[in-house]
Amino acid sequence: MDWANLKRYRTDNENIGLPVNGEKRVVFMGNSITEGWSRLNPEFFAGKPYINRGISGQTTPQMLIRFRQDVVNLKPAIVLINAGVNDIAGNTGLSTLEMIEDNIASMCEIAKANGITVILASVIPAYDFPWRPGLQPAEKIVALNNWIKEYAKLKGFIYLDYFTNMADERNGLKTELTTDGVHPNLEGYNVMGPLAEQAIKLALK
Repeated sequence: MDWANLKRYRTDNENIGLPVNGEKRVVFMGNSITEGWSRLNPEFFAGKPYINRGISGQTTPQMLIRFRQDVVNLKPAIVLINAGVNDIAGNTGLSTLEMIEDNIASMCEIAKANGITVILASVIPAYDFPWRPGLQPAEKIVALNNWIKEYAKLKGFIYLDYFTNMADERNGLKTELTTDGVHPNLEGYNVMGPLAEQAIKLALK
């Protein structure tokens, strides 16, 4: 059983090769919000040394398992981590905030040990999960983002704040930025793109 879905990118990783001279490769590690970006907004990735390693539905323990294969072995200059929302949804069982934080911290430590600059993205807003209604995730997302921001500051990582730019008055995702209240539409990705570019520019300084 391939719980972390290592097979998803295994062949792609083998075919990708090592960075060429001067290439500042950026790996986007995440879940469906990351994976869907390439599908809905391929122009964002076109012609840039950006590699999308998002897998729909994944939680932080699954990402941690595939972090070496899908990030470290690709020898990027930067990893942009966007993780935690599916843990809050309970996709792979009960997750406390502490469990999520530990997994994110472990990914960051592995990156740092391998000379990879870390950009930590906030979890984007969600007022409810259509596939698992009634969990009231908004408050937990705010709490997790507060931790991510503080942890990034403490460790000298770059904090990428999607949340503030995408949240409505209920701390849900603005209706014009989504089709289901959780996943960005093209307009949502058009908000995220310049923010990510800004963080990457800062990381390359």
